[in-house]
Amino acid sequence: MQTVNSSVLKKRIDSIDAMRGIVMLIMLLDHVRERFFFHEQVTDPMTLDSTGTLLFFSRFAAHFCAPTFVFLTGISAWLYSHPQVGPQRCARSFLIKRGLFLIALECTVITFQWMGNYDMIWLQVIWAIGISMLALALLINLPRVWLAVIGLVIVFGHNLLTPITFEPNELGYTLWAILHDRGNIFSSDFVGIRASYPVLPWIGVILLGYVVAPIYAASFDDKRRHSWLIGLGIACLLMFALLRGFNIYGETLPWQQGDTWLMTLKSMLNLTKYPPSLGFLLVTVGGTLLGLRALEQLTPKLSKVLTIFGSAPMFFYIVHLYLLLIMYQLALHILGPNQGELYGFSSMYTVWLVTVILAVLLYFPTKWFSRYKHQSRQAWLKYF
Repeated sequence: MQTVNSSVLKKRIDSIDAMRGIVMLIMLLDHVRERFFFHEQVTDPMTLDSTGTLLFFSRFAAHFCAPTFVFLTGISAWLYSHPQVGPQRCARSFLIKRGLFLIALECTVITFQWMGNYDMIWLQVIWAIGISMLALALLINLPRVWLAVIGLVIVFGHNLLTPITFEPNELGYTLWAILHDRGNIFSSDFVGIRASYPVLPWIGVILLGYVVAPIYAASFDDKRRHSWLIGLGIACLLMFALLRGFNIYGETLPWQQGDTWLMTLKSMLNLTKYPPSLGFLLVTVGGTLLGLRALEQLTPKLSKVLTIFGSAPMFFYIVHLYLLLIMYQLALHILGPNQGELYGFSSMYTVWLVTVILAVLLYFPTKWFSRYKHQSRQAWLKYF
C-alpha cells in the first residue's frame, strides 16, 4: 500500500512539473518569435487587422506562460511548507532569498541576454515573479481565508484602477509604474530602468496559487482534487464567457463582431497582458487548472519528457535566451539584415520549425542539469 501511495503522490507532483514544462516550451516559441520575427511586432492588445492568424494564436498561447509560472510558484511554496515527509516549515525565508535572487538575476544576467548590453535594465517576468514571492513571504502567516480574499480582490478588482495614471514627473509615478502601469522608472547618462511587468495582479495570482495548493496534500483524495481542478477551471472559463461575452467587465478593449467567425473569435480572445486583465487571468489560470487535471493522465514517456523541462526551469530559461542571442547575432553577421535593420524569418512556420529543433537540442542539457540538481546537495542549485 505504501508503494501505491508513493506512486500516486509522485504522479501529482509530476503533473505540476509537466505543466511547467509545457509552458517552458511555449515560452521558447514566443522567444524565438521575439528574436527572429520581431519585424512583425505585436501590440497589447494585438492589432487584429495587421496580425496574422498563426502569429495571433502563437502569441495567445504565450499568454499562458506567466500566469502558469506564478500560480505554480504559489503551489510550490505551499508544498515547500508542507513536505510529504517530516514536519511543516515556514517558507518565508526561502521565498525572500529566492525572490531577491530572481530580481538580481533579472537585472544582471537576463537583461544582458535580451539586449546584449546594460543601456536599459528591463524589469520583466522574472522580476515580477521575484516581487510576487516577496509579497507572499510578507503575507504568508495570515489565515488562508484572508490570503484568498486578498488574492481575489486584487485579481478581480485591479481593472478598476485602469483610469488612474501618473505623469513621469508626478509623485507616485514610479510606484504606480511598478504596480500597475509600465514605464521608465529611472534614467541617467549610463543606464535606464524600465518596469515592463506591472506586479500588482501577479501578487494576486501567487496568493491564489498558495490558497489552492492544499489539494496537492498527501491527505487529499485524488477524486476530490480532480473535482476541484475541473470545477475551478470551468468556473473561470464560464465567468470569462459571461463577463467578456457581454462586454461587462474585465477587459479594456471590447470585442466586436468580425467579418468571419475566426475574426470574431480572435476579437474575443484579444486580451490585455500589461497589466494582465481579469479576462486574461480567467482564461489562462482556468486553462492551467484544467491542464493540471489532464496531465495526471499522461503516458509515462510523455510525462517524463515534459517533467524534464519543468524540473529545471531557470536553467532552461537562461540557456535558451543566451542561445537565441548568439544565434541572432550570428545570423545578423553572416546573413545580414533582411527586415530593415533586423534579420528575421519570412514566416511564422519557420519560427515553429526552429522552436521544435531547439526544444530537441535543449532537452539533453536540461535533462543532465535536472539529474545533477536532484543528486547534488549544494543549496544554491535549488534556485534553478
